[in-house]
Amino acid sequence: MKTRQKDRDNRPPEESWNEIRPGLWMGGHVRAGAEPVVVGREFDLVLSLYELDGHGPPPGVEHHFAEMPDGPLTQAQIGEVERFAGLAAEAVRAGRRTLVRCHAGLNRSGLVVAWTLVELGLGVPEAIELIRRRRSPWALHNQLFVQYLESGLPTARLLTGLGT
Repeated sequence: MKTRQKDRDNRPPEESWNEIRPGLWMGGHVRAGAEPVVVGREFDLVLSLYELDGHGPPPGVEHHFAEMPDGPLTQAQIGEVERFAGLAAEAVRAGRRTLVRCHAGLNRSGLVVAWTLVELGLGVPEAIELIRRRRSPWALHNQLFVQYLESGLPTARLLTGLGT
């Protein structure tokens, strides 16, 4: 399955990950001009939307993986975004250091982190603005993902399911 769009000219962020709000981090498997990012024991929970062998986390760190394209999502994939956002929100409320990551830490992780922030009480525009300010101005440049957020993920999931 193709998970990354090749037409993106946006440079990955300089940082491996950035703290978006206390306890909630957003990152990727790559960063600009550097070696691949490997997660060790910095986090209590790691939610991955893209996976590469050898990028961690090590055994003993709670890790969930869902393969996700950086493009149109199926009803089931939007459901996984909702599930991951629920896991992240629950972990943050419990004081657990949580990382949500994808390839470069811009779109797929941004979608999950934005919906996590909504679950934690922010509005969608505020969540998007916070992610772009804390992670990268290029975060959530996938306009379809922004539309999913603006519709609300439950609504986007239902509407996506109508086409199947």
